[in-house]
Amino acid sequence: MVEKMSNPKVIDTKILDTSSPTVDSISSYIVAKRLFDLSLILLFSPIIALVMVVTAVLIKLESNDPILFWQKRVGMHGKVFNIVKFRSMTTDSEKHGSQFAETGDARITKLGHFIRKMRIDELPQLWNVLRGEMSLIGPRPEQVVFVKEFEKTISNYGNRHNVLPGITGLAQIEQGYVDDANGTRTKLKYDLYYIENISFLMDMRIVFQTLYTMSTGFGAR
Repeated sequence: MVEKMSNPKVIDTKILDTSSPTVDSISSYIVAKRLFDLSLILLFSPIIALVMVVTAVLIKLESNDPILFWQKRVGMHGKVFNIVKFRSMTTDSEKHGSQFAETGDARITKLGHFIRKMRIDELPQLWNVLRGEMSLIGPRPEQVVFVKEFEKTISNYGNRHNVLPGITGLAQIEQGYVDDANGTRTKLKYDLYYIENISFLMDMRIVFQTLYTMSTGFGAR
């Protein structure tokens, strides 16, 4: 379920429109943010590589199915790209089309429950970061079919695409996983608040709180 918003400064989406000066106000930080991403990946690459190798081996031992899962997501300025994750669900998880994960979802594998709780399944997205399709921190990229739906039903939803999507973000540490329109509206407020207030200090706060979130499994599904 959606958690109560703990930050009273979260903005009302009604004050934003597609002509908002959001992009101009953050342009001076974009280059520094890219360097921040690459430096952090380089700094922790030995640990990250070890965790990824172990995870890949365990996935392969659990089944003979593919280790990685690719899916089209919507990125900056609405550009569609292929996101990559460690496979945490059965290979037929989308046989009935795109759908949100549910509590106790039978499609999730035994190992999948653990790597989703610890957010390890997201680590391959560092490849997307290196390619410039994502950032370490930003609004989570959503599936194409859901974006099309939300852009029709949620005002100013497209404004979350004014920056690169992230592996983690303000909505993920404050709210956790959502699987309905009401939760998505709340998530949008967090996303837009982040875009309006993007800074090095905010990114550092999200990094450290993400580490805490990983240790507790908050918001995982």
